[in-house]
Amino acid sequence: MVLGTVRQEVGVPLQRLYEWIDRTFSADDEGAFVPSMRDVELLARIGWNEPFPAELRGENVVNLEDLPPELVEALERPSAELVQCATCRRLCVRDDFKWNDKQLCAWDYHATVFGRRGPWHSGTYEPRHFSTLPVCAYVVEALLEELRVETVLMLGAVEEEAAQRIVAALLAGEPDRAHLAVRTGDGLAVLREG
Repeated sequence: MVLGTVRQEVGVPLQRLYEWIDRTFSADDEGAFVPSMRDVELLARIGWNEPFPAELRGENVVNLEDLPPELVEALERPSAELVQCATCRRLCVRDDFKWNDKQLCAWDYHATVFGRRGPWHSGTYEPRHFSTLPVCAYVVEALLEELRVETVLMLGAVEEEAAQRIVAALLAGEPDRAHLAVRTGDGLAVLREG
């Protein structure tokens, strides 16, 4: 989870506040959260007013302890520019998963690039192949499992020539299997079709 850089302010008259909260934050939605109605009523009664912070952080949230842990973590990370996925329209971080000049979410990127029609490669990678590797922010193991794809190698920040030798040695052991090398934010991953 990541917080976007754009915010939206909503002006709700006090007499319609509870109705607005009820309509906006569904009780069935685990991601929806508001302070307890008692806390909201107390803040309204005392006329509490505070300008919205320039950057939203955990210390700015009234009920931080009531938030899901992944949202608390998002409050501690830097904000990022969000865009809509070109396929499903979900919000995603700009340039984390970009393919053929389209912004994609992690799900659609994995399905497109690591799916059956992706740029799989049999045999060894030549140095020229490394200049055209798919690039993404990270690889999600759970999404790979759905595609029946396994991660066979993860390299961190390693010198490019050394990384190429390691990948070549790995692929030489399985020349008939389809593999895909991918640049990630942390380094390089090699995937194998299941």
